[in-house]
Amino acid sequence: MRRLGSVQQKIPCVFLTEVRNEPSKKRDCQQFQVVATENVNPAALESDIHCAVATEKIDGTCCYVTTYKGEPYLWARLDRKPTKQADKRFKKYQYSQKTCKGFVWNVDKDFREVPESWIAAHRVQHENGHPVPDEHGHIPGWVPVDHTNKQYCWHASVVNYDSGVALVLKTHGEDEGLLEIVSIPLIDLMEQTLELIGTNVNGNPYGLGSKKYPVHVLVPHGVLRIRNPPPADFQQLYSWFQECQEGRVEGIVWHCDDGTLIKIHRHHLGLKWPVGDSFLNTRPVLVHVDEKPDPDASEKDLFKSFSSINGKLFSCIQDIQFEA
Repeated sequence: MRRLGSVQQKIPCVFLTEVRNEPSKKRDCQQFQVVATENVNPAALESDIHCAVATEKIDGTCCYVTTYKGEPYLWARLDRKPTKQADKRFKKYQYSQKTCKGFVWNVDKDFREVPESWIAAHRVQHENGHPVPDEHGHIPGWVPVDHTNKQYCWHASVVNYDSGVALVLKTHGEDEGLLEIVSIPLIDLMEQTLELIGTNVNGNPYGLGSKKYPVHVLVPHGVLRIRNPPPADFQQLYSWFQECQEGRVEGIVWHCDDGTLIKIHRHHLGLKWPVGDSFLNTRPVLVHVDEKPDPDASEKDLFKSFSSINGKLFSCIQDIQFEA
């Protein structure tokens, strides 16, 4: 199986979009929403989307594995965003013009400071040696996940830098219908992007763990392939999301042969997310984590917890609970 594309930028919608003057169904406090038209995005056609690999769009927070201080490291997504005043100007322009294009930024003054260790994502455009914002007004980037930074404590829970491993959810090598949670060397994940999902991420749409015993895992982008994807047609996609069990997902990401990524989100079609009984929770999952426990590790240490159920098969990932 070839490694699919990594997520370093905002992914364009498979359809051309328009801005409507109605409250967003995706973001609270946003008084407009971006919806799909029935016209296929020319960028999708140019990348031959009809021959692309369709994968499940996972609802979490984006991560990246690359080098930090000479070692493989997990990095958290941190977009450099505008200040409140600049964002207000940008949204006013977007609302009045029905587009983001043409807005002029002052990169030196309009954006918030970021940590010194921050790096810009791949393919971010630069002017005069400085990264510049995309059409959404963000400068995508990354910061290394340090165990001492409480802001990224859930990211830190899925990596063990002493052992150089990460907790990963993926499809089983011999059965695509079976999922498995494994500990994978970080060096084997180098330059990949992954989605962190779990109890304390994005409202926990998959129902993982509990407040007392949180559960988090990394899901490599592109690993959950859709077996019978619908064509890139508005009505057929709408019906698939509404009627098919496999369509009980947040969205689809197509990985095109030229490396381009294209997506559709339920909200683009005016459909609700999250939904009960998501497709991810219809698949059995095998735990294959056999890490030597640290005697000083907390009872909530995920590597210790998963090692205690090594070899067990669960009907779905939601059934994995570590209640005492």
